[in-house]
Amino acid sequence: MGSERRPQTSSSFISPSIYHVFLSFRGEDTRKTFTDTLYAALVGAGWRTFKDDNEIERGENIKTELENAIINSRSSIIILSKNYATSTWCLDELVKILEHKRTKGHAILPVFYHVDPSEVRDQKKSFAEAFTRYERQIEAESDEGKREWMDKVQKWRAALGEVADLGGVLVNNQEDRKESEFIEEILQLIEDKLNRTISSVAPYLVGISSRVKNIISWLQDGSHDDNVIAICGMSGIGKTTVAKYVFSTNFRRFEGSSFLANIQDISQQPDGLIRLQKQLLYDLTGKKSKIQDTDEGIIKIRDAICFKRVLVILDDIDQQEQIHAIIGMKNWFCPGSKIIITTKNSCLLKVQEIQKVHKVREMGNDESLELFSWHSFGEDHPADDYMELSKRVVKHCGGLPLALQVLGSSLRGKNIDVWKSALDKLEAIPASQVIKKLKFGYDSLKDDHDKNLFLDIACFFARKEKDYVIAVLEESYIYTRVGIQNLIDRFLLMIEGNKLIMHQMLRDMGREIVRQESSKKPGRRTRLWHYKDSFNVLRENMVNISFLVYTSFSFGHCYALL
Repeated sequence: MGSERRPQTSSSFISPSIYHVFLSFRGEDTRKTFTDTLYAALVGAGWRTFKDDNEIERGENIKTELENAIINSRSSIIILSKNYATSTWCLDELVKILEHKRTKGHAILPVFYHVDPSEVRDQKKSFAEAFTRYERQIEAESDEGKREWMDKVQKWRAALGEVADLGGVLVNNQEDRKESEFIEEILQLIEDKLNRTISSVAPYLVGISSRVKNIISWLQDGSHDDNVIAICGMSGIGKTTVAKYVFSTNFRRFEGSSFLANIQDISQQPDGLIRLQKQLLYDLTGKKSKIQDTDEGIIKIRDAICFKRVLVILDDIDQQEQIHAIIGMKNWFCPGSKIIITTKNSCLLKVQEIQKVHKVREMGNDESLELFSWHSFGEDHPADDYMELSKRVVKHCGGLPLALQVLGSSLRGKNIDVWKSALDKLEAIPASQVIKKLKFGYDSLKDDHDKNLFLDIACFFARKEKDYVIAVLEESYIYTRVGIQNLIDRFLLMIEGNKLIMHQMLRDMGREIVRQESSKKPGRRTRLWHYKDSFNVLRENMVNISFLVYTSFSFGHCYALL
């Protein structure tokens, strides 16, 4: 299990948090001096900041409240002072903060207040004295108490070493700087972390370098032509992950930047497009704007983007009016600006005349196995006993990062018998978290005609010859050819060698939609594709059967309206 190799990771994360900043500090060292001044500066700058004596009401469970405050904060400033390690509460806070950083991408800014980072990392001077007392405490405990304290001390030492290696602000008397100047530096750094923190990125970015290489080259080429690129592909393929990685590694090259996430969802809410316009203007100008309607917003955006080089990412665009309301016309942008769009609707590319297109492909077998292993085992390969089962899961996922992540996480820590049972279940019932995400593409279809066509292909015609499928389905559908093209435009279907190719996870999603029509009584479903269900329903309902039955045998097919 002991591989040293780690995948590329990202800590970009934002949750619906209560606080912008959590302050961790030793009260007797800094509460009435540096910490109070910093707190006032943070609040004055508009950051909702948690400081224990300001936020916890008398009589509440303080330890629980502190942990909840950490979980509900987007970032932490850790003021590491001389007596920080003498407080077990501070050390427990530090462990919790670092745990939140690893699991949720919580941003951290260490402040070394009149201590050197090496004192923190190696537990020297006052930090050494504190741990000497803890070692004495271990000796005084019973056997059970010894184990508990030893575990705590080990975690505390590791946490201090980890936070010291993060780097941060060094506040001391040796530099010819006022304390207020250090606080200004802290404000700037935390503002940068908060403003540039975007929605959660997959924690293990396996193969990301090859996926973003061409996009980053385009971003850095200095050209003024073709300032828009579209990242496209089916749901769950990793479009947003690619966009977030590109944004987080390149936004500093521009004079302004904005990442607008979940545009399709937000635009469907009341005043959703106006909210997106306001967010874009705030990101680019740093000022809140009053907008009465989208037309006014378009004018203000035009004025904001025409004089400086900006990087704008529009995540999950689905309609032409969304593009128009948010970024207007391409030629409004200052030369050197770049716009990145993620979409699962290729029709937009033609309407907007977007020439540069980056289609995100499925992962190969090796990358799939590695990504799955990080989520299921915490390293880049499966445990020996689980290798064949892991390969079964990877084959089932068909190179779809979403499925690899969801299934890997769900199987982590489970024994082999549970794995086998879970895999057997997947053959009949797909993972609900995967289906929910993939269904966005199906739901985006505009009419029942295309939805029914998708379900028919998913249940009966995946990997069949296009002409054969059209000949069969034109008995039921008037517009089969245009319907097939609509599915292709939505990345729900492909044509390879005149065959209709549907990703197996999309196929399973379609079949699950039909299965949910009546999970326990197949005879009430609109479609049957498994021969056992078909024969059972035929046997039980010898009359008044008016639904479509399609049975697939080993070397032939039977298709009939009974």
